Amino acid sequence: MPDQQVEPPTADAPPAPAAMVWVRDVSGLQSVGVWTERVAGRGEDAEPLIAHHLGTAQGLIAVFDGSGGAGSAPVWQAPDGGTRTGAWVGSRVARLATDCWFHDVVTREQPDTAEQLRDYLDYFHESAPQRRSKIVGKMRRQLPTTLAAVQYHLRDDNELEMQALWAGDSRAYLLHPGSGLHVVTRDHTEEADALALLRSDPPMTNSICADREFTIDATRRTLQLPAVLLTATDGFFGYVHTPAEFEYVLLHTLMRAQSTDEWADLIRRSVQGYTADDASLALVALGYRDFSRLRSDFTQRHADVRKLLGSGTPQATDQPSEIRAWQETTWQAYRVGYETYLPALPEERT
Repeated sequence: MPDQQVEPPTADAPPAPAAMVWVRDVSGLQSVGVWTERVAGRGEDAEPLIAHHLGTAQGLIAVFDGSGGAGSAPVWQAPDGGTRTGAWVGSRVARLATDCWFHDVVTREQPDTAEQLRDYLDYFHESAPQRRSKIVGKMRRQLPTTLAAVQYHLRDDNELEMQALWAGDSRAYLLHPGSGLHVVTRDHTEEADALALLRSDPPMTNSICADREFTIDATRRTLQLPAVLLTATDGFFGYVHTPAEFEYVLLHTLMRAQSTDEWADLIRRSVQGYTADDASLALVALGYRDFSRLRSDFTQRHADVRKLLGSGTPQATDQPSEIRAWQETTWQAYRVGYETYLPALPEERT
């Protein structure tokens, strides 16, 4: 159930873009979901997926970003008479398939593999609404969407087993109070450098779709609790000046909040203030007895990132050369930690 939703517009005003947040706060488990859209009723990000099975101590967080350029053709008519694009439908079909996959992993002991998840996606594509277009091309796709997910399992020995799964350019992260934000997925693009990706936004080389082959990449690792895991679409991390600013958004809102509910709302307000896209985020903090402990653990890290960014955050009046120099300086100071768990390139894997 959404914790907060933007008030509906008055009868004589155009519909305002919607935003929702979800919150769960119990001892040892705080979760936050944030979803916003740029155009009312047309947001091509699906609502974030956050699931935790108490009986087996397993969970999943995931986000899905329908690829509007590749899936811009209308494929479905809503009950209100409005049409929805293939990207809009694709992200929601992928969300449903991923939800069912995780349910069966937990309750039916299905394999928790990327290959099994891909099979679920293929199965759900078969019954999803599609419309063949007369316009064809390399970029055209049926029901295209990204996926970034983290599946996790809490163990009795205070360990956390996690698996990141992804397709496209949405990302999964580990947030650590000592070393900060670490990306644990690698964008399916020709460009690998996170700062260069901010500047160029290259096309994806792989994404989920119904009419062509696609892959789901996966990596596994074991962590010690406590841990903070999150997934986000590029509406969150693709409209900042430098990758460190995304971490600063998370930590600055955390420091200002007095509760998990307030943190979620502050994240929502922050992203709506800077993004030019739909944006969704799913986050889970595991092993913290309460929100106060979570916030206090990240106090020093917040100060460190603020110091790294300094007072040189670009302004509208700055020259492009000044902005690029500041970006390069902060990125070089931040990159090593950020890429600590960056998966190897396919050709580098053994």
